[in-house]
Amino acid sequence: MAERIVIDPVTRIEGHAKISIFLDDAGEVSDARFHVTEFRGFEKFCEGRSFREMPVITARVCGICPVSHLLASAKATDALLAVEVPATAKLLRRVVNLAQIVQSHALSFFHLSSPDFLLGFDAPPAERNLFGLAGSFPEVARDGVRLRKWGQEVIERIAGQRIHPRWAVPGGVAQPLAPARRDEILAGLPEALEIAKRTLSWWKRTLDERQEEARVFGNFPSLFMGMVTPDGTIEHYDGKLRFVDEAGQIVADGIDPSEYAQWIGESSEKDSYLKSPYFKPLGFPAGLYRVGPLARLNVATRCGTPLADAELAEFRQLGRGAVLSSFHYHYARLVEILHAIEKVGELLDRPEALDDDVQAYAMRNRLRGVGACEAPRGTLFHDYEVVKGGLLTRVNLLIATGQNNLAMNKAVAQIARHFVSGRKIAEPLLNRVEAGIRAFDPCLSCSTHAAGRMPLVVELLGPGGELLDRAGR
Repeated sequence: MAERIVIDPVTRIEGHAKISIFLDDAGEVSDARFHVTEFRGFEKFCEGRSFREMPVITARVCGICPVSHLLASAKATDALLAVEVPATAKLLRRVVNLAQIVQSHALSFFHLSSPDFLLGFDAPPAERNLFGLAGSFPEVARDGVRLRKWGQEVIERIAGQRIHPRWAVPGGVAQPLAPARRDEILAGLPEALEIAKRTLSWWKRTLDERQEEARVFGNFPSLFMGMVTPDGTIEHYDGKLRFVDEAGQIVADGIDPSEYAQWIGESSEKDSYLKSPYFKPLGFPAGLYRVGPLARLNVATRCGTPLADAELAEFRQLGRGAVLSSFHYHYARLVEILHAIEKVGELLDRPEALDDDVQAYAMRNRLRGVGACEAPRGTLFHDYEVVKGGLLTRVNLLIATGQNNLAMNKAVAQIARHFVSGRKIAEPLLNRVEAGIRAFDPCLSCSTHAAGRMPLVVELLGPGGELLDRAGR
């Protein structure tokens, strides 16, 4: 029997997970697994509810990205109504989604991951956190707070509240945007833009120092999936699905999100509550693909805003085809933050942003509706089936973190083989294994729908199953 190191809990991520690292008789890593230990429940307990309740209910799947579930759910209910959502409602939904991407990416980059970059992967755990960051690099910590605050305030000024808004409804949104609120958002935009540019400039200057991490933090060929417009521009709210391979070549394109089940299969494994989706034409597990900011920059032809397009051109110099290292999710988040801020300003400058025609009214006209949007961590699908009276008989939530599950498992195995050797646990090395997961910014409560505190334990077992060492926090 192989020896096993167990990291439990994985820290500085959202949710409950552990990592098992398996050693051979020589003490070298033979494999590693990422286990999600939360139980999934939303899909079942939503059955029997009215579809009109779903945007409000599913916004509570997650406190980090409630807007993603709100919008994907609202789009699924739009499909059940078979209505054309007013143009202003679509515009405002887009703005709120972009604001959520800014605040979520800021949380991931500044507060969850930057302690490793600035304080060091080998820094003591008691210091390698947000408080240590604020003490040693107060301006960086403040930039993260300011950027996240801006995104949250945009959501609040448009949707009425920052967390779990009830604003997107079947057929549109509940209320239009007031001119004063629009002006408040635009007034804060220059500072947010400067923070994004300053952080990108700092990050690019330090990339040469991070070559080891870029080489081994989930650096492997795979497919990538994201949403784009017909001309290939990145689209976070209402695009078509595109898959590209490791060379950046398009494998499948122009896929309506409502047809996702024809292209994406869903598997499960006995050691995790997290689904393992895969690209159906290649089968399981060969159909591994990645989603999220790295994937979106790999599949898109352009961002469609001037500053972000310039940054995208630089980003693409990291790879000959697609950028393959999952470590560069961090870089991609910064490019997306810049793009989102630019795009918010562009959308809110349009005259129709203040129109009061924001909701279409109808009864249920279909028995199935699928809604999809790009959440901060990747493409999110809500798939609902109802009876004629509008009560739900089936709910399928295909979460971005789940779609990265196969890639996260491959990443932790690659990192463990590089950094872990021998039968004693060295915390700084195990932190690098955790950091490989943090690069994906998984939201495990989002993807498995359980509440509670995330534990993490690492156990090292001998060939006969005997416990050699154990670490936990």
